[in-house]
Parts: sequence; structure tokens; C-alpha cells
Amino acid sequence: MIRVNAQISIDEREIEENFVRSSGPGGQNVNKLSTAVQLRFDVRKSPSLPDDVRHRLERLAGTRLTRDGVLIIIAQRHRTQPRNRQDAIDRLVDLVRSAAVAPRLRRATRPTKASRERRVQSKKHRAGLKRLRRIGPSFE
Repeated sequence: MIRVNAQISIDEREIEENFVRSSGPGGQNVNKLSTAVQLRFDVRKSPSLPDDVRHRLERLAGTRLTRDGVLIIIAQRHRTQPRNRQDAIDRLVDLVRSAAVAPRLRRATRPTKASRERRVQSKKHRAGLKRLRRIGPSFE
């Protein structure tokens, strides 16, 4: 089980990993070893995620989410498979953790009387400056 927070844990059987050749650092090994990790996690069919978290995760994932609702994370920063695998899992956990935070509801407020007066005064000041710039009839 991969622990995301106190309420959410993802079963490792829900995650599918494929190892592919990396385009990153590795010297001659890059052509021989499959060190990059392609992690696949089915967001829509996961029993581990509550519905609200699932919807926020789909929005946060953006282009990493396929039409079928599968989240794909490719990790190839490191030269070894285990480090890339851990990097991919960490990125998945971070994404789910940020989706688990519910957005705060905005409470509607009204402007204060003083702020409305300041706004009107600045508009009058600006209008006065523009009035002075106007070219009126010349009295010569």
C-alpha cells in the first residue's frame, strides 16, 4: 500500500509499470538498458480514491490523463530503474495529495463605505486631470 495521507492509500496492484529506454543521461547504457519508468494509474476505476478527489485529480492531471481516465507518468530523470520508479511513485503521490485538498469556498463580501469613497475620489481626480488636458476655445 502506498500511503498518500491519513485517509487515502493506493494499492500497488492498481499501478502498472513499464520500463522503457530513456532519453536522459546514462552514456552508453542509454542504448542498452530500459531505465525510464512509464507508470499507469486508472483514476476512474480506482477504488482507493473518493469521488471528490477523483474529479479534482482528473482536472489536475491535464494532458497526462488519457481519454479512458488513465494517468500516465513518465520518469527518466535518473540513471537507474529503482530511482526512476521511486520518482514516478513520488510524483503520483504528490498529485493525489494536492487533489485531496478541497478548495476553500469564497465568501462574498461587500466593499466598505471608506473604500467606495476612495474609489469615487480617485475617479474625480482622474477626471479633473483629463479636463485640464482638454483643448478648449482660445481667448486671445
